[in-house]
Amino acid sequence: MINWMECQTPAGNTDSHFLYRAADYLVPIYNKTFIMGILNVTPDSFSDGGRFYSVQDAVAHAKQMVEAGADMIDVGGESTRPGHIPVSAEEELERILPVIRALRQELQVPISVDTWKAVVASEAVEAGASIINDIWGCRRDPDIAGVAARTGAGLIVMFNAFDAELVQRSGDIVSDAIDYLAESIRIARKAGVCDDQLMTDPGIGFGVSTQESLTLIRALPSFRDLGFPVLIGPSRKRFIGTVLDKPVEQRLIGTVAACCVGACLGANVVRVHDVAEVAGALKMKDAIFGI
Repeated sequence: MINWMECQTPAGNTDSHFLYRAADYLVPIYNKTFIMGILNVTPDSFSDGGRFYSVQDAVAHAKQMVEAGADMIDVGGESTRPGHIPVSAEEELERILPVIRALRQELQVPISVDTWKAVVASEAVEAGASIINDIWGCRRDPDIAGVAARTGAGLIVMFNAFDAELVQRSGDIVSDAIDYLAESIRIARKAGVCDDQLMTDPGIGFGVSTQESLTLIRALPSFRDLGFPVLIGPSRKRFIGTVLDKPVEQRLIGTVAACCVGACLGANVVRVHDVAEVAGALKMKDAIFGI
């Protein structure tokens, strides 16, 4: 885990190093690959639904992930698995706000809220979240960009191919993703979000095939060319199960491999369930590269 520098002052980016501003945190993103630990407080997430549904269990698990090497914790109150049942903003807030408030008191790392709803993001940041992780990249609820602008929270915009109305398929998934993210960035900037608040996510596994997920990972240098830090979330995803012919509970080795390859290709942050194992693999990767 890194030592976070608390700062209120905006900072600029260089070609390969970023100072990512997330509310009261200034995150120095450089050669090290950062780990975002997944904390689902849902009954139906594809991998760990129901396991950390109580505030006590959620906080205990978050502490374990930080001790294992997580640099930030991503709290989600609505499952995003294929076929999930959408929940109202009210129910989502009931799930996440007590957890975020407790984590703010217990942890010294940034807390991210995994939501696409502006009202949820606003209350989550007020409760202590520093990053808004929007799986629709400001396309479902553009007002979420205004929340980031008003609060100074970091904003992660993700490419999401689940909605055919938002994605114009050209036959080139990388171009499609970059075009989508470019529009997300435009929406965010128009709302007043500064460049040093933005991070992109190529949306591995979201409405794309196994081969397209693999292609998006191979294309990480192209996503870096957008000029923002890049996050990937391969953890236990279906494309790993397809490649390895393994059920969700046996996808650890594939997750570790995807994270290490992704990090070598330019991913700045990896979002994972299995923090200790990924942290160990990335530490070995850093040692090989002399980081």
